[in-house]
Amino acid sequence: MTKLKLGPIPDNKPVKLNVEVPAELHRDLIAYGAILGREAGQGPIEPKKLIVPMLERFIATDRGFAKARRSLPKREMAKQEP
Repeated sequence: MTKLKLGPIPDNKPVKLNVEVPAELHRDLIAYGAILGREAGQGPIEPKKLIVPMLERFIATDRGFAKARRSLPKREMAKQEP
């Protein structure tokens, strides 16, 4: 079994994303979704369903970001929230 950074993708409410990615990255997302779906015993996972968990995983494991975020004043963080 292949060890991927992402685990199963939960079936969440769809979110509309408008993002342009290079063709090579799109092909990689398709391949990743096919492998992840096969590992989970389901069909291929669409690239758009991979983007959010990949970004969440990336941010959660970025130590430099975590350190910089902790150093931000609380008032600055409040300005950035939607």
